[in-house]
Amino acid sequence: MADQSSRVPIPGSERVGPAHAPVGACDPNEVATVSVYVRGSGGEPATGRLSREEYASTHGAAPGDVDAVRSFAAAHGLSVGAVDLARHSVELTGSLGSLSTAFGTTLTVYRAEDGVEYRGRQGSLSVPSDLGGVVTGVFGLDARPQARPHFRPRANARSQYAPPQVAAAYTFPPGLTGTGECIALIELGGGFRPADLNAYFSQLRLSEPTVVAVPVDGGSNSPGTPDGPDGEVMLDIEVAGSVAPGATIAVYFAPNTDQGFIDAVTSAVHDTSHRPSVVSISWGSAENTWTAQAMNQMEQAFTAAAAMGVTVTVAAGDNGSTDGATDGLQHADFPASAPHALGCGGTRLEIAGGVISSETVWNDGPGQGAGGGGISDVFPVPDYQHAASIPPSANPGGRVGRGVPDVCGDADPDTGYTVRVDGQTIPIGGTSAVAPLWAGLIALLNQGLGRPVGYLQPFLYSSAGVAALHDVVTGSNGAYTAGRGWDACTGLGSPNGAALLKALSGSSGS
Repeated sequence: MADQSSRVPIPGSERVGPAHAPVGACDPNEVATVSVYVRGSGGEPATGRLSREEYASTHGAAPGDVDAVRSFAAAHGLSVGAVDLARHSVELTGSLGSLSTAFGTTLTVYRAEDGVEYRGRQGSLSVPSDLGGVVTGVFGLDARPQARPHFRPRANARSQYAPPQVAAAYTFPPGLTGTGECIALIELGGGFRPADLNAYFSQLRLSEPTVVAVPVDGGSNSPGTPDGPDGEVMLDIEVAGSVAPGATIAVYFAPNTDQGFIDAVTSAVHDTSHRPSVVSISWGSAENTWTAQAMNQMEQAFTAAAAMGVTVTVAAGDNGSTDGATDGLQHADFPASAPHALGCGGTRLEIAGGVISSETVWNDGPGQGAGGGGISDVFPVPDYQHAASIPPSANPGGRVGRGVPDVCGDADPDTGYTVRVDGQTIPIGGTSAVAPLWAGLIALLNQGLGRPVGYLQPFLYSSAGVAALHDVVTGSNGAYTAGRGWDACTGLGSPNGAALLKALSGSSGS
C-alpha cells in the first residue's frame, strides 16, 4: 500500500471487496490502462442545444487539470495515452505495481464460479492533495463484471410480435423512418452477424439499416452463442432498426467493467463522427453494486447528453422490485435510476386486430422475470418528478427518492419480440427491448420535428406529456403496484407515438 501522507481520497471511490474467493496478489509487472476522469469547466451545463463542439469548448476539461494529471503520471512512471477534453478523460498506462502505488490501493486476483479470474480491490483510492477535487473518478483498476443484460429469451412463448407490430399498436407516427438520425447502442459483450441482419430485415421487407461497430477499450463485435450476450445485441439492433430503419445504428462495444461501461457511454455521447441523437442502454445492475464515483460519472455523462440534446433511454431491469438482490430489500437498477436517464419499465402487451387489447405490469413470478422499478437509494427526487407523488420506498425508513421507471413498453417474453440471433429466430423479451423501442420512437420524433427532443423527462411529466401516454394501472412488480398516474412499475405509461409527436409539435422543446 502506498504512503498516504499528503494524499486525499477520491470521493466515492470506496469499494467493497468482491464476493468471490481471492486467488492471490496481482502480478506487479502486468500492464494495464486506466481511465482518469477530471472535473469539467464552465460550471453545470444547462439543458439546451449545445453542439458537441460548443460543449467541449465551454464545459470540457481544463487543460491545466490535464497537465496536472500528466505531471502525476510522470512522477509514477505512467504513460499518458488518449486525452479527450470533451469527455473529461485521460488514459494512463503502466504496470499494476506502479498503478497501485499511484492510486494508493492493493490489487488482488479473484476467481468467479465459472473459473474466470479478474482483478479486484477494496477500500478507497487516493491521489496527491494537489489533485484533490481535480480527479473525479479512476476506473480500470478493478475489472470485476459490472452489469448484466436485461433480456429474456423464451422458446415456448405464448405469442410473439415483430417490432413493427408493437410500434403500430403504440401508434408510432407513420411515414417516418428515422432518416438522418443515429441511434447509439451500448453493448458490454457479444456481437452481431451481418448475415443475420440481412435475413431479418429481408423477412420484414424493410430496408436494412446501416449498422456500424465502434470499439471502446478493446471491445469488439464478437458474436458467440444465442444464449449469451449476442441475444442482447441482436435484440437491441433489430428492435431499434426495424422501428427506425432509416437511422444509422452505432454499436459501442466495450468490456463489462465499470471502466468499459462508462467509457462506452461517454464515447457515444461525445462522438463527433456518428453524432447519435439518442443513446440506448440495456445493461445495468442494482445501485448497491456500484461505487459512488461510477454513478456520479455516469450521471455527469447523461447531464452532458441533455445539454447537447441527446436522449438516453435505459432498461429498468428484469427482476422486479428487488432487482435480483437477495438481501431482503428492494433495489432500483442503475443506470436507469440516474435522473437524466429515461428509465424504461416492462409490461405484458396483448395485441388484437393491430391495436392494444390489454396492457398490464410484466410479472411472471419469482425467478421468471418481472419489470424492474422502485425508489432510488442514491438520487433525490428530480425536479420533474416533484408533482408526480413519488411514494416512499418499501424499504425500512421509507426514503423518498428518484422514482424508476419513467415510461414502459412491452417486455414480457411470453408476448415478446421475434429476434434473429446466430442463425436462429427466437422470441425475446425483457426491458432490454423497451429501451431500444423508445430509442427508435425518439429517432422518429426527432425526424418528424426537425429537431432533437433531447432531455424528454420534463415534457413527459407535464400535462401534455402525460396525455400522450397509455397509463398502465394493473399489476405489481413485487413491492410496488400499478395505479393511476406515475407508479414504480410502469412509470407514466407506454407510448402513444402519434400523440407524442403532436404534443411535441406544439411545444418549444425540452
